[in-house]
Amino acid sequence: MTLTQTTSLHKRRTSKRTVANRRGVTAVEFAMVSPIVFALFFAAFEFCRVAMIRHTADNAVYEAARRGIIPGASANDARQQAEFVLNTIGVNSASITVIPPTIAKDTPEVTVRVRVPLDGNSFIPLRFFGGKAIEREITMQREGIL
Repeated sequence: MTLTQTTSLHKRRTSKRTVANRRGVTAVEFAMVSPIVFALFFAAFEFCRVAMIRHTADNAVYEAARRGIIPGASANDARQQAEFVLNTIGVNSASITVIPPTIAKDTPEVTVRVRVPLDGNSFIPLRFFGGKAIEREITMQREGIL
């Protein structure tokens, strides 16, 4: 065996040993880092869901109030419009209040309140917002009042 062949054989053996040793290090690094990465991923996912619910609740009160101020509309029409908007993202157990409960021809304004509890509207079991709710309200003057 020549010196070049011996050096080449030594490099191959050392290389194989390094790869085998590195596999264990990689597994340990993954075991240490993966819980942190997954926790950050799920937290970001939960924050995005809450932002989506908040914006949808904003849109729901606006659309419901717009529906309620139209001449001939009823409080039930406004409530249904809010439910329709909230259902677009699958919001559960939202509380929708329309004031006044009966809209007459001379009613000057309509107020719509929406309360969405975050407990029943989370996609993941990690509840960063447990016990909290998103509440939105808007008041609009009615159209066509003399």
